[in-house]
Amino acid sequence: MQIRLGSTEIGLFRYLALWTAVVVVFAVQRSMNDAINGTTWPGHVYLRWSMIQWYTWAALAPLVFRLAERYPIQAPVRLRGLGMQLPASVGVTLLALVIGAFVSTAFEPSSFGQQLRYFLSMHSATGFFTYWVLFTIRQALHFHAEKTRREVEASRLATELAQSRLLALKSQLQPHFLFNTLHAIVTLLDEDKASAEQMLLRLSELLRAFLEDYDGQEISLRQELVLIELYLGIQRTRFKDRLTTQIYIAPDTLACAVPSLILQPVVENAIRHGIGNRVGSDCVEIESRREGDRLCLEVRNRNSTLESGANAQGHGIGLANTCLRLRELYGDGADVRLDMLWPQGVACRIRLPFREIEDAEAGAAQELAPA
Repeated sequence: MQIRLGSTEIGLFRYLALWTAVVVVFAVQRSMNDAINGTTWPGHVYLRWSMIQWYTWAALAPLVFRLAERYPIQAPVRLRGLGMQLPASVGVTLLALVIGAFVSTAFEPSSFGQQLRYFLSMHSATGFFTYWVLFTIRQALHFHAEKTRREVEASRLATELAQSRLLALKSQLQPHFLFNTLHAIVTLLDEDKASAEQMLLRLSELLRAFLEDYDGQEISLRQELVLIELYLGIQRTRFKDRLTTQIYIAPDTLACAVPSLILQPVVENAIRHGIGNRVGSDCVEIESRREGDRLCLEVRNRNSTLESGANAQGHGIGLANTCLRLRELYGDGADVRLDMLWPQGVACRIRLPFREIEDAEAGAAQELAPA
């Protein structure tokens, strides 16, 4: 059974236990006071007096909480709140004294009038103070509940904002990639219709895989590699024998969680700044490995250079958005770095927290890879 105190509920046993503790404390305090004055009564008498006084307030506490809830005093303090609570406190205190006097009459030889006068003289101030203590407790519980509600709401809004930012970043990456690929297909239509058709089929397969199966923020590295292989197939069709690719994947990293399409803009950037701007051939390499509690992804190309002072944030839209996505998902737990390779080339190194993700569709994902 629950006791309702305004918007707060408490178990009956716990509620009675709290008030019983108050009864015992005040019974002991009064007996000690009488002992100092040289006049004492049996212990059960002190308990009876204390029970009559405080169990009455236990019965009236829900009423006090309802009044406090209906007529709260909020900052800044207004006369309306005080104007309702002051007479309410007086009225409830008088009611407690009348109930106490009535119950006490059954145990004492004096009349109800005598008991009422006694209660008025001995317990008025204590009763008035008790009302305001109960009122303050209710206000404190209300403020705590309101603070918790606002924190939960703020957390929910922050999560929604972060998700909105991530979706916005992903929506920026996809049109950028689609524009470049469609432009390459249009170019190939006049030169090599078979290659253009093959590239279009791979693009269709990549879009189907992404839209149907990979609509979350994180997927396994195994699934990400299926997507990047579809993308690399498109680029190999475009550049023919000029472009080769090598993929070195540590087996223990395949189930690790990575942001979906995290490699595509990095690989695209490597191709665009390498073979896309320079004559000759190029080799794009992708590597994954585990370093303690971090997953390291590395994309290398052998036909580009890195300008002095360049960094991932200022090295194209794809890498800039990759940095933003990682910051939104992992905060300071992830980073992106560009390094020169000897004797020529650039490596983009991504480090993020190592965390395995369920990969129940691993087999199905493998089937999406092109023949």
